[in-house]
Amino acid sequence: MSINKVILVGHVGKDPEVRHLDSDTSVANFTLATSESYTNKSGERVENTEWHNIVCWRKLATIAENYVKKGTQLYIEGKIKTRSYEQDGNKKYITEIYADTLQLLGKKNEGAQTENNKTFQPAAEVKEPQTDISSYTNNGNGEDDLPF
Repeated sequence: MSINKVILVGHVGKDPEVRHLDSDTSVANFTLATSESYTNKSGERVENTEWHNIVCWRKLATIAENYVKKGTQLYIEGKIKTRSYEQDGNKKYITEIYADTLQLLGKKNEGAQTENNKTFQPAAEVKEPQTDISSYTNNGNGEDDLPF
């Protein structure tokens, strides 16, 4: 048995780039910064920041498009995937986090009516949210599901 699970809490580095594919499927890409700090031997505070490439599909992409902006603090659960591509004749590799859960943290976003720290499971088709959305989960089987 093996497990591929990632949990991140960090801040969005840029507004999500959202694409709508031919099959009516949406995908959102953005970066998320996580930071760790420590005190080195000379007593100085050192902070290390890691940048993660986040990929959201379907309803998670729609939530990201509508509610996630640069600077938003997020809780992300997902899995690590590495892919390769050719650029100028060179093979490049990229590691991405495919999000299964997205939760808005911190202050409410201006203009978006969200309730902090509320988790939603993905549901079938949802045209407009009937309640506040602060987090959203993709159940991994390709279908989205909300609990209402």
